[in-house]
Amino acid sequence: FPQKQTPGPKRALHQEDKSGCNPLAETGRSKLQNQRAALNQQILKAVRLRTGAENLLRATTNNKVREQALLELSFVNSDLQILKEELEGLNISVEVYQNTGETFSIPLIPLGLKETKEGDFTIPLKDFILEHYSEDSSDYEDEIADLMDLRQACRTPSRDESGIEMLMSYFIQLGFVENRFFPPTRQMGILFTWYDSFTGVPVCQQNLLLEKASILFNIGALYTQIGTRCNRQTKPGLENAVDAFQRAAGILNYLKETFTHTPSYDMSPAMLSVLVKMMLAQAQECVFEQISLPGIRNEFFTLVKMAQEVAKVGEVYTLVNTAMNQAPVKANIPYSWSNMAKIKSDHYKALAHYFVATLLSDHQLHPSDDEDKQEKAWFQLHDCMPEGLTSLTILRDKVQRKRLGKAHLRKAIVYHEEALRVCGLCKKLRNIDILQEILTVAHKRSLIKYAQHEQEDDFLSLMEASSVLPKTEHKVEMIVPEFSKVKVKDFFERLGPLPVFSAKQRWTVPRTINFHCQERGLGFTLKGGPPVQVHCLDPECSAALKGLKEGDYIVSINGLDSKWLEVNDVLEKFKSMRENDIEIKVISCQDTMHNKSATYSVGMQKTYSLICLAMEEDKIHETKKATPKLSFLSWGTKNRQKAASTLCLPYAVAGSSQTKKKMDSRLTVLDTESSLY
Repeated sequence: FPQKQTPGPKRALHQEDKSGCNPLAETGRSKLQNQRAALNQQILKAVRLRTGAENLLRATTNNKVREQALLELSFVNSDLQILKEELEGLNISVEVYQNTGETFSIPLIPLGLKETKEGDFTIPLKDFILEHYSEDSSDYEDEIADLMDLRQACRTPSRDESGIEMLMSYFIQLGFVENRFFPPTRQMGILFTWYDSFTGVPVCQQNLLLEKASILFNIGALYTQIGTRCNRQTKPGLENAVDAFQRAAGILNYLKETFTHTPSYDMSPAMLSVLVKMMLAQAQECVFEQISLPGIRNEFFTLVKMAQEVAKVGEVYTLVNTAMNQAPVKANIPYSWSNMAKIKSDHYKALAHYFVATLLSDHQLHPSDDEDKQEKAWFQLHDCMPEGLTSLTILRDKVQRKRLGKAHLRKAIVYHEEALRVCGLCKKLRNIDILQEILTVAHKRSLIKYAQHEQEDDFLSLMEASSVLPKTEHKVEMIVPEFSKVKVKDFFERLGPLPVFSAKQRWTVPRTINFHCQERGLGFTLKGGPPVQVHCLDPECSAALKGLKEGDYIVSINGLDSKWLEVNDVLEKFKSMRENDIEIKVISCQDTMHNKSATYSVGMQKTYSLICLAMEEDKIHETKKATPKLSFLSWGTKNRQKAASTLCLPYAVAGSSQTKKKMDSRLTVLDTESSLY
């Protein structure tokens, strides 16, 4: 927080350069996002109908009515299934997010942004400012409008670094808002609604943490869209893509570890773990493309390196595919995504076997070659050798090299055919022309090479090629989000320093004290700051007789805000008014509201999933005696224990023996530079 500085009374729009994309712009991405918003509304309507039919089915005993309710349920469920498939189609519309230039790369999968409903926080925030901070809420209309404008802009962020910065700014700003306006013992009456990115089902909570978690998800999603947009035919483009996917993985992992109980499927720990794996796999894929961008030389050691690098890509996609097919993720992850992971796993494993077959068939061990070096490199390629053969035997024997090379080619062809088969079974992937073309070209290349070495007695060959051991010299890792690099100014800093003026502190209404300096001084000392606190108050001084109390905080001096002033600044103001009457406004701390964790408190807000948009406050009193449960959306305990409360206020030194002591003669001179009077 700034020191020795008082914020101005009014500010212009804080986020002059923070504006989202035009939601009406006819771009491919905006069209997809508009379609997503329309589908969300249709899903909401269908879920409401299903809930009504289920309630009717439970309530009625009339057989005819039950039959009608069952028929309605059947219709609504089929409608929901169709809508879910349409939403899945939007999630696999990868061509829109790819680079617009000509490319010959397998498409990468981006995440779609979560949609939210428009909201207006004006009335709740103004009421809280008046009630809690005892200030004129109309003075903060500009700040509230800036917050609303920033939230609206975050619904359509631009697909670049400025969009990321805007979302991060709003996320940090929400931290300020949470500390200033959301006390741990009551609700603010603000309902946040966000739609699940995969199912389209709305989730509603009176919990600001839902807003923060959803913004984090959108930051990760925007990073994935930036990564898919990079030009993967250039080295800088691939470097940017790797960086973007690593940052996306870091954001999603931060979301998983920070928000431990999430109300929607797309932000559940299991789903986020899969998404992190998928982003790191796509980063590893871009690393391989970066290595192979200059071209792959048909040289022994180069082919060994490339075989292991591409085998690493196949391995990570195998792990992604396995994770996607585990419950409960399998029921909600787009079917085409798991197929894409399977296709890439088989495709890159096939390339690894093709590279090994090439180094065996196209290269022979010559007397001038380093035999030990080649043997060591070959040994690192496999975890086991064919029965009865050693690495050196394979390298020296031309017949064995050829036989093993053909075995690797057969395995490559099997993997290529499996990738093509899975691609053909998925309607969404079957329509991606570039994917079909790349898989077909790679398959034909392996077939042509196999045909060059095919012989009539091949059916007698029983040699089986072992798997290629994955290894990479460029392992990708998550990049932890660096929120501290984004400079954000608290919209509501005029309320005072956040460690003191927060929603957890309760204050008295400001009291006006009119007093004048006596010959022996003011009659009290100052400490702390900002804001400064009254200390060592003489009960017989003018200020004490007018109502000043030990431990009071000075928030105004002669009508000027002093919440941000240090002790020396307040002293200077008192010195300038020593011959005149002084008017100050002071407040006293009543108590500090504590909670065991950042979100757990009595009367915890409820989580509204599906369509439960109505308030259920009347049920809170009935459930107070029950064992309290954690909210669906809460901070991880280990991450929030230390940050659960704000800084404690300094204690005033209050004692009858001390206040009755005669003040030191040194404190009677008003011109002293000391902080004591």
